[in-house]
Amino acid sequence: MQNMHTPPPSSRFATRPLYLQVRDVLAERIASHAWKPSTVIPNEGDLAREFGVSSGTMRKALDLLEAERLLTRRQGRGTYVNDQASADLSTRYTKIWGLKGEHITGDISLVRSEETEANEAECLRLRLKPPDRVHRVQRVRAYKGEAFLVEDIALPAQLFPGVAERKETPPRIVSLAQEFGILLGKCEERVYVGTAAADVAQRLNLAPDAPVLVLDRVIFDLDGRPVEWRLGRGNFVGKYYLAEFA
Repeated sequence: MQNMHTPPPSSRFATRPLYLQVRDVLAERIASHAWKPSTVIPNEGDLAREFGVSSGTMRKALDLLEAERLLTRRQGRGTYVNDQASADLSTRYTKIWGLKGEHITGDISLVRSEETEANEAECLRLRLKPPDRVHRVQRVRAYKGEAFLVEDIALPAQLFPGVAERKETPPRIVSLAQEFGILLGKCEERVYVGTAAADVAQRLNLAPDAPVLVLDRVIFDLDGRPVEWRLGRGNFVGKYYLAEFA
């Protein structure tokens, strides 16, 4: 990625379209907090002149950043940097709802947190290789005092140095990514019915081997690099999972 203060080259030998090169530099400004959340960025014309590109090229770069939820244009007020930790954006990876239409995130309690060498499954899902390390976290979500979801989470330690040493429950991935300058993109999630292992059943107040809904999710950054793997096992009585399609 280009230096955040240096416009991308317009060389005819560049391998990426010019608007994508511009997008990369602007995204780096957001990731590095040179453009802070909720602030207004320079207008399209000023940015086009700074980069030495046409207004059309700059518009395509800004359109892409808006589609990637990094920017929001407000008519008559300018273009703002989105706060990735805001309620609107932070809930996009949490798709659990109550039967009355209420969005459920739940109260989160930490069971354990450690840094360790990635196991075979973590290497596969996070594209790591031994002896790469991960932050491994287990936590429980409860709603109205009843535990409904046990989550085992793995984060590449190289991307989030020092997280396992924190005593408090690690924040949501959107907040953590924003703190470490990582721009989140798509997620892939597999949803299926499994059975509760003894420890999961105990935390969910279920009988051993009771059926549970399994949420197997990987979140990627904008460049397609895996940044979090979460395996959730849940009791969804009185709740549902919302699958959304474009």
